[in-house]
Amino acid sequence: MSRLHPGRGLDHLIHLVRDLDAAVAAYERLGFAVSGENRHPFGTKNRIVQLPGVFLELLAVGDHAPIPEHGGRSFSFAAFHRDRLARMGEGGSAVVLASRDGAADAAAYAAAGIGDFEPFFFERRGRRPDGSEVHVAFELAFAVDAESPDTAFFACEHKHPENFWSAAAQRHPNMATGVPGIVLTAENPSDHHVFLKEFTGVRDFRASSLGLAIPTPNGEIEVLTPGAFTQRTGVAAPGGTGLRLAAIRVAVADLGAAERGAGGRATRRGDLLVVPAGELFGLTLTLEAAAKD
Repeated sequence: MSRLHPGRGLDHLIHLVRDLDAAVAAYERLGFAVSGENRHPFGTKNRIVQLPGVFLELLAVGDHAPIPEHGGRSFSFAAFHRDRLARMGEGGSAVVLASRDGAADAAAYAAAGIGDFEPFFFERRGRRPDGSEVHVAFELAFAVDAESPDTAFFACEHKHPENFWSAAAQRHPNMATGVPGIVLTAENPSDHHVFLKEFTGVRDFRASSLGLAIPTPNGEIEVLTPGAFTQRTGVAAPGGTGLRLAAIRVAVADLGAAERGAGGRATRRGDLLVVPAGELFGLTLTLEAAAKD
């Protein structure tokens, strides 16, 4: 990979749940607009919270189509999530970066030794907030951190981005404006810096006694020790091995209004409003004031 590679920014995060409708209701109570249900041809289903440049995918395992198993150079998105749900339960299950070329990223991951998988293409019909139908398609390049079996990592190329991203879908009652970053936890964050360097293509990390911070072109990936995560949020770090998606950071235009709208489901902790994993199906959400221009 070229040393001039600008890096891959965040594209979306996956929140794996058992009951998709219940999860949607929880997000709507927090003031998020959530899309209608989409069904994948490989047995999973989702609903989406879209923000500028990044979206949160609420994902569940369905019964509408058979789930393909892993095999050879094939990474099965649906089998991973089915097995992860059975083994670990609900919570943050995947970190997805934006890809300009899924096939090229798959080749780059293979060359770096972090996943020799064929790129995975799929397409489906989608609906805009006004009800109109659109065609969307994606090509995925999977990577694997051998020390992190409970989290999936891949890059996603949008084949028809103009059909997916929608300004109307990004208007939320809680005035959410974006995703400044995410928080992963790991017992020893530095153990994963080589994988994360190759996965993101970002070479410049910040390291401290608390963990790592990786400034991608679209949002920061932070890796904290479990103790540092609890100190910041007041929430226990998720269980599992290696890297775990512990929290998603969302910026809002008016933190006070978001706090009032969240009711008792969120706790103020310094300059953060924290919705703990126990209130949100295994994934912590932090709300923060949007940066002023």
